[in-house]
Amino acid sequence: MIFAIEEINNSTELLPGIKIGYQIYDSCASVPVAVHVAFQLSNGLDPVIYTGDNCSQSGIVMAVVGESGSTPSISISRIFGPFNIPQVSHFATCACLSDKQQYPSFFRTIPSDQFQADALAKLVKHFGWTWIGAVRSDSDYGNNGMASFLDAARKEGICVEYSESFYRTQPRSRIQRVADVIRRSTAMVVVAFAAFGDLRLLLEELLLEPSPPRQWIGSEDWVTDTELLKFSFCAGAIGFGIERSVIPGLRDFLLDLSPSKVAASPVLTEFREDAFNCRLVKSAAKDERLCDGTEDIKTLQSPYTDTSQLRITNMVYKAVYAIAHAIHKAVCQERNSTTQCDKFTRIEAKEVLSQLKKVNFSRNGYDVSFDTNGDPVARYELVNWQKSESGSIELVTVGHYDASLPVGQKFRINRNLTWVDGGTQVPVSVCTDSCPPGTRKVLQKGKPICCYDCIPCPEGEISNATGICFFS
Repeated sequence: MIFAIEEINNSTELLPGIKIGYQIYDSCASVPVAVHVAFQLSNGLDPVIYTGDNCSQSGIVMAVVGESGSTPSISISRIFGPFNIPQVSHFATCACLSDKQQYPSFFRTIPSDQFQADALAKLVKHFGWTWIGAVRSDSDYGNNGMASFLDAARKEGICVEYSESFYRTQPRSRIQRVADVIRRSTAMVVVAFAAFGDLRLLLEELLLEPSPPRQWIGSEDWVTDTELLKFSFCAGAIGFGIERSVIPGLRDFLLDLSPSKVAASPVLTEFREDAFNCRLVKSAAKDERLCDGTEDIKTLQSPYTDTSQLRITNMVYKAVYAIAHAIHKAVCQERNSTTQCDKFTRIEAKEVLSQLKKVNFSRNGYDVSFDTNGDPVARYELVNWQKSESGSIELVTVGHYDASLPVGQKFRINRNLTWVDGGTQVPVSVCTDSCPPGTRKVLQKGKPICCYDCIPCPEGEISNATGICFFS
């Protein structure tokens, strides 16, 4: 976010002569904290941060980037909506947020889960899996996402053996119970619509007493998170992730951490001390090593320095630029092929909200616009957890999903996948195998339609692959 703002503030094309100010808050994944900050922002910021004559107005918030999660986004959007303060989220995907009657000022640069749920159902159907298990985060993200998926799956003729929910703050016994359900189940395929922090706890539980091999199908929140790749029993997992991107200049910006920058920021201080296992202050304990200034961040191999897998980062980047374009339209005019902006023009948040609905621009090869629901065009990468020659698991892009393409062309796979246990054959996950010739299907009492017995056809009748007897 800071990188994008500094780019914009140095631009001669976007908001020339105008600098955007900002403040960043950490909600600590807590809804009450997020709501507290939302009320604070709605009431106006402390004017002490706006000093001198260079600012056109005191602490009036023009727009908000965030929240990361759907539940806090829902809560703060109900606060910002009545004030017409536009909110652009980079990671809140609940389809419920597309309801403009409830969330009139909400936008997002990440697709709605409705698109992902439909894509996941088509993926499961594509590989012939009709008998699956389902686990989800017990949150707005997990519950709404899984509800959309199960509805789409039923339309595709897919049956669900179990559907379990859990949340990271619940007692461990709840997560143990979900793990036991997975171990005892007969479905080979497990679809997990879960947040990274929740699923990590479930996988840690399964690691203690491994279940039979399972083919994991993941939602975008966890399937592209590199911290989970350590769970080798999930090798072969597939799912839809936000498209990878390249943001020119970002890596150099991240690596430019001078001692003065680090010292001025508690966050950067903590990061550097943790990364190099040393202390920057002289009050370190006897058994702690002092940083001597020779530590080179460029040698680090960490998520901070790895800009090759930028996904959600690009959603933040696009959100900042979308807001900047909206402000540009509100305060700048094109005159004689030049752009003139009046930094002393007093604008209100509702003007930015109005312009945000109309933004349409490209940045680094990515188009940014919003439909009438405040949603972007839904595009995903199909990713596969594949074992490398060294034995580690890597994220490999094996296909794409583009909701803007015609029916039948949205989903494509362009390279080979590897499956559970490193297999090359698509695993089978059905409740009952197809009935052999000469037999017919009889549904099992109390079971889904995917579960049936095969009994011989009456004398004089035969059957084909449909499992229905008829006279020859």
